[in-house]
Amino acid sequence: MKHTTPSDIERTSMEIISAELEARGIDPPPENAPIVRRVIHATADFDYARSLTFTPCAVERFTALLKTGIPIVTDTNMAKAGISSAALSRWGNEVFCFMSDPETARAAADGKTTRASVSMQLAARRFPNALFVIGNAPTALMALSALAAQGYRPAGIVGVPVGFVNVVESKEETLKLCQSLEIPGIFAMGRKGGSTVAAAICNALLYTASDMLDPSRRGWH
Repeated sequence: MKHTTPSDIERTSMEIISAELEARGIDPPPENAPIVRRVIHATADFDYARSLTFTPCAVERFTALLKTGIPIVTDTNMAKAGISSAALSRWGNEVFCFMSDPETARAAADGKTTRASVSMQLAARRFPNALFVIGNAPTALMALSALAAQGYRPAGIVGVPVGFVNVVESKEETLKLCQSLEIPGIFAMGRKGGSTVAAAICNALLYTASDMLDPSRRGWH
C-alpha cells in the first residue's frame, strides 16, 4: 500500500514506531509517549526511547505553561524554524532566538565567550519567565545553570544539545538543577540531540497542549 498523504504517512509512521517500541520491550509512561514517539519520528533513532529523561510531571507542567502563551527561547534559528507555527498560534506563543542579535555578538566578543551563553543572558533580561529549548549548545545550558544560581528561574528547560565537549556534563548538571529547584525539564542524556530533536519535543508539547497530536487536527489530509 502506498502512503501519499501527509496525515496517512504520519499516522503510519507512529504506528510503526509504537510497534517497534513494544517489540523492544519499551513502554514509556502515557504522558511521555507522544514526546518519545515524535523524537523517534524526527530521527529514526530508537536510542531516544531510553535516553529521554523527564522530571516529575514535566509534560503536564510544560503544556500548562504553553497554554498561558509563555514565550519560548531557543539557542538556534534552526530549532526556531522547526517549531510549528500553527501550533504556536493556538495559544499565542512566540519563539525567540538571540544568537544573531548584534548585542549578543558584541558581548560574546568582549567577554571571550560563546554567543550561546550570552544569548541566554540576554533572554533572561528580556523575559523574567520563559521556556528554554536548547538543541545545540551545551554552553547555553551552562549559562542557564549559572543564571539560576544567581536567582533567575526559567519556567522550564528542554536540554538536548549534541556533541562531544561539555555535552554530557551540561545535561547532567542542568537536570540536577531542575530537580532541585522543581523546574520542569526534558533532557536527552548522553551525546545525542540537536536542533531537530529540540523542535520535535517542542512540537509534541504544543500538539499535546492543543489536542493536535492527530495530524487531521492540524488541518492535514
